[in-house]
Amino acid sequence: MAASSGKRVYRDLQQHIEELKARDLLYVVDEPVNKDTEMSALVRWQFRGGLREDQRKAFLFNNPTDSKGRQYDIPVVIGALAANQDIYATGMDTTVDGIAAKWSHAIANPIPPRLVNEAPCHDVVIEGEDLVAEDGGLVRLPVPLSTPGFDSTPTLAATNVITKNPDTGTQNMGTYRAGLKASDRLVVRMATRVGGAEGYMHWKTHKSRGEKLPCAIVVGCPPYVAFMGPQKLPIGMEELDVAGGLAGEPINVVRARTVDLLVPAEAEVVIEGYIDTEMLEPEGPFGESHGHVALEELNLPMKVTAITHRKDAIIPSYISQVAPSESSVIKRVAYEPLFKAHLTDHLGIKGVKKVQLHEPLTGLLRVTIITLDPETPRTEVWRALYGAASFKGDCGKITIAVNEDIDADNADAILWAMGYRLNPTEDVEVLRHRGQGHGPKRESSGEEDSTLLIDATMKSPMPPLALPTKPYMEAGKVLWDKLGLPELRPETPWHGYSLGDWSQAWTEAAARAAAGDWPENGRRTLQRQVPANVTPETSVRDVEEGWEDETEWKKK
Repeated sequence: MAASSGKRVYRDLQQHIEELKARDLLYVVDEPVNKDTEMSALVRWQFRGGLREDQRKAFLFNNPTDSKGRQYDIPVVIGALAANQDIYATGMDTTVDGIAAKWSHAIANPIPPRLVNEAPCHDVVIEGEDLVAEDGGLVRLPVPLSTPGFDSTPTLAATNVITKNPDTGTQNMGTYRAGLKASDRLVVRMATRVGGAEGYMHWKTHKSRGEKLPCAIVVGCPPYVAFMGPQKLPIGMEELDVAGGLAGEPINVVRARTVDLLVPAEAEVVIEGYIDTEMLEPEGPFGESHGHVALEELNLPMKVTAITHRKDAIIPSYISQVAPSESSVIKRVAYEPLFKAHLTDHLGIKGVKKVQLHEPLTGLLRVTIITLDPETPRTEVWRALYGAASFKGDCGKITIAVNEDIDADNADAILWAMGYRLNPTEDVEVLRHRGQGHGPKRESSGEEDSTLLIDATMKSPMPPLALPTKPYMEAGKVLWDKLGLPELRPETPWHGYSLGDWSQAWTEAAARAAAGDWPENGRRTLQRQVPANVTPETSVRDVEEGWEDETEWKKK
């Protein structure tokens, strides 16, 4: 790969942070904040404090401290990639609605990276004695505790960990956590489960050869590169190529100083070293993205050979753990379009409007909701349920089909659909032999799980939802605001609408009632009285022809 000048258009992390500031998507905190006790808890409140997603922002901490009284000259940014979908879209240089198309185009049109000789990530180089000094090496980096009260060490969470397949020469870049152990040692956790980390496959290959695994942990990338870590690509497809597809130009890379790997030239920090393939070391506990604490496990120790960083570096960290979180937003925006494309493009299922992965607490992996057109045949509903449940091994334990009037992000609406549109004997299937997937229970235990499929779509027309119709609710909101009442946070459904079982005659009667002409409705129903030779509560449609049309009533 020939070196070039490396001129680029895509934003690096610091330019992205400036763009967030310009869009009022960033809080800047200049006062000292303890990275071990205060920082993650402060940012966590915007995910657990009842704020709307569009009220969440990134946080830039300019003066991190720690519980030992250290003061750091490297700022920390949290939430800068995906505290909400608008922040994610800013990093993707598109709108929220345009994210799925941009991912699809990039995966179909990858652009290989561009090698440069000089790079900002090599402004400062820490090697040799500087790595093992008491306050040197990793100790110099203000890495926050993610889950104070449970985590046993500061852990790099917002990583892009680069390893290489020694047989093919292709690089993999995944988001794997790395717990700090000493100034020159950390422990990396790469998922060993089926469908887990490609980096772990590289580790196994090097282990079989009796070799250590060269590794570069990149902390703080241009957003197009950072978004690649959590994305699931086919084995062997290089993430840096797809990042180039997102950027529309090659991503600049530079050769690492002490390992044979290419790293993003505009990275904030790069930690180079070798992962041991003969020894394992206890790692954790650590609050995981599935929402439970991952208990202490044996994972992969890495000896650091160099740390390089920009002269004005910023350390990014994720808010992960209990969803919603920054990591769940990143994964959700990436995964949902892939699910929909699988159902519509690969399986050819008609009527699929969207696929959503339930986020709060379940962390995307346990509950999948498919939204279908109400005219979708029952056979296609079930093909969609089977297809979504089997698409990704650790997603879709509970897979639910609903219609478009159900807000998949509203658990109450999902329960409403299940309560009124579901016949358990006809509309539920249980599939055996499912793996545990990413969660508090380990697949390695051999304990199996199962899959629950639920068709909660409407099977026939139903009466309207009993709320004032949209024009009246909108007028009510105008009055609410005029009276200066507390800020409203509308929940879907917030107005009544037809579910198919409704007539024009009833619409006209409702309009008269709203206009104060209810006595006219009484006059008309008086004309329609019938002898009491039927049981009270008998439906009018069972005894009266033309009940749907007032012109028929008038003829009588």
